[in-house]
Amino acid sequence: MTIITLTFDNGPEPEVTSQVLDTLRCHDIRATFFVVGEKLRERRNLAQRAHADGHWIGNHTFTHRVPLGRMSEPGAAVAEIERTEGLIGDLAHPRRLFRPFGGGGLLDRRLLNRDALQYLQQNAYTCVLWNVIAHDWSHPGGWVERALALCFARPHALLVLHDLPTGAMRDLDRFIAAAKDRGAIFAQDFPRDCIPLECGRLIAPIEPYVSDPENASS
Repeated sequence: MTIITLTFDNGPEPEVTSQVLDTLRCHDIRATFFVVGEKLRERRNLAQRAHADGHWIGNHTFTHRVPLGRMSEPGAAVAEIERTEGLIGDLAHPRRLFRPFGGGGLLDRRLLNRDALQYLQQNAYTCVLWNVIAHDWSHPGGWVERALALCFARPHALLVLHDLPTGAMRDLDRFIAAAKDRGAIFAQDFPRDCIPLECGRLIAPIEPYVSDPENASS
């Protein structure tokens, strides 16, 4: 049996996020939306709708321009997290969900710097990574088959999708239907191996995702 957890990064986006929410409602699936603060500032109503539908809202930095592990300016990485969390406000999940910017979905030392890690620990955040990248943003017409193959290669897949205006999410219904036809179960919680930090407590090695200060800007 394969379990699939759906997550959506880089929104909210008018029309696209609403379309995703409609599709999830039709299939009675709950997901997590990792929002970008700059967008949330003007589109909080979309996050409010997602929250009201039972979806979890997580923090995906404020600008989503530079991975936090490549930030060397003191306080810059912390501000990316803190500013977005302030905008999320009462929509935040009790576990204070945070997903770092991976720059193409890569899991490496670009994800965090020391300042960011310390802030996440001190403020009881849960760091949510991933184990399936569908490249829906770069291949909007061909991500479904890739996602299905990768998801069914795992007992519990944490799939990253993007509610962006690429046209990719027009195929979300097709992906869900195909996965259900093959016996997949959709769950909202995350596989444990994708959570190195739970409510500020290290529960798995996180050093592979943290840059050293001298290499932060390289």
